[in-house]
Amino acid sequence: MSEINLTKKHKLGLKKAKTKVGKLAEALAEDYQLESEWDGDSLVFQRPGVSGQLDVSKDEVQLTMKLGFLMAAFKSKIEDQLKANLDKFVA
Repeated sequence: MSEINLTKKHKLGLKKAKTKVGKLAEALAEDYQLESEWDGDSLVFQRPGVSGQLDVSKDEVQLTMKLGFLMAAFKSKIEDQLKANLDKFVA
């Protein structure tokens, strides 16, 4: 199993960051068919071969994603796209 860990600092505050992360989750759902739900300040997501969460705080978003065997082959492409999405939605 392969893992992706990304952290993005922001100056949005908790409420606005959660709103933006919610929009990011919509994009991830469309791109990767991920199902997600909020658990406090963490957005937990999954689909076959992928699981993880986005932890939101007042000044930072942390993404942890575990990729199954088949998805691990696409790790660098997925990681690059996630970095771009975090920059776009949390900027």
